[in-house]
Amino acid sequence: MAGSRYERIIEKVFFDHHVAGSDRVPFGREELDTAADALGIDRVNNPPDMIYSFRYRVALPDAVLATADPDHTWVIRGEGKGRYAFAHVRDFRLAPNPDLVVTKIPDATPGVVDMYALGDEQALLAKLRYNRLLDVFTGLTCYSLQNHLRTTVGGSQIETDEVYIGLDSHGVHYVLPVEARGGSETLGRIQFEQGLDLCRERFPQLVPRLIGTQFAPDDRIALFELEETDEGFGIVVERHYRLVPPDELSEDELRQYRRRLG
Repeated sequence: MAGSRYERIIEKVFFDHHVAGSDRVPFGREELDTAADALGIDRVNNPPDMIYSFRYRVALPDAVLATADPDHTWVIRGEGKGRYAFAHVRDFRLAPNPDLVVTKIPDATPGVVDMYALGDEQALLAKLRYNRLLDVFTGLTCYSLQNHLRTTVGGSQIETDEVYIGLDSHGVHYVLPVEARGGSETLGRIQFEQGLDLCRERFPQLVPRLIGTQFAPDDRIALFELEETDEGFGIVVERHYRLVPPDELSEDELRQYRRRLG
């Protein structure tokens, strides 16, 4: 069993309980210590951080993923305080469609923000806020409620990159958890699962709309709206935007955008 300490521990916990054909492998936080002791390696000082890493930051060990069926994968879900389960689910990774048309938007990002932007998800979220891209994408009037929200839902810790509240022309209120990725990182199923859990537990009176966004090639910003179905998550709408100086948006392009309305 190769790999980092985290990988060795989580791999042992999985195979201690895994039965071929099972779609769910439950375990408790205390088993991380038990696995470390059995492997003869140091215990993890912060077990919740280890679980958090495998839920949101890094992939599970190859040996674990190799047991999944084609087009499926394993994820870790919270099941209450100190309780978790590996779940066998249909794999889902967002990837921008390279053939989608791009809409140019006059760039309202303050110059000083552009000067120090790092190209990561926080820089992407800043561009969404300053250019009101969520309003453009959804047709709602959207207000940022909280950035980098980390909270507890169902006894388990979750993290959402940003939460917006939206209003439509009829006065209906919406909650929009936004998951963002910069660089070469991709968004997967677990981010949208926890966003939906957040909506259901903390904002049950609002209409949830799940949003994903990431930088795409050629200076594009890809925005996705997702919906949960019986077979997993699917893309409802995908649109691409490019932020440009106002003088780079021509009259021909504006006429082309008007033709889309017809």
